[in-house]
Amino acid sequence: MPRYTPDQLRIRNASVWTKVQFILAPIQFLVFIAGLVITILYYAGVIENFDLVTIGVLIKTLFLAVLFGTGAIWEKEVFGVWVFGPEFFWEDVGSTIAVMFHLAYFVLAVLGYSKDTLVWAAFAAYFSYLANAAQYLLRVYLEKRNERELKAQGLV
Repeated sequence: MPRYTPDQLRIRNASVWTKVQFILAPIQFLVFIAGLVITILYYAGVIENFDLVTIGVLIKTLFLAVLFGTGAIWEKEVFGVWVFGPEFFWEDVGSTIAVMFHLAYFVLAVLGYSKDTLVWAAFAAYFSYLANAAQYLLRVYLEKRNERELKAQGLV
């Protein structure tokens, strides 16, 4: 199902926010990998410093916030709405869920939950990001296929 009209596609391709997203998203993925590895190593007893788990989740949460904010600006520019536009609705829902899971980690920490609970909260946060990233990559694939079809028809 195509998400872009030819005009929206031209706006997307010309937008500085598209470039920002394509630069930050791979960096966010690397932050995800680093945080996940740290959490696994802590859980396995290889590292003992629990603060590293929290720092990993914190940095990942900050990246989510920056990407969500710049993504909202991008969505406004391309689709005319800040978030939850029909063309990007499920990506926004997935991002919101991932943000909620990441923030839940800190709520649980403030409420004094155990390190074991926090480790599982970190795993849940990372899984929510991974599920959303997979959904996004599928959409990128479908968008590129649609873009090729529009180009073949001379519409872009």
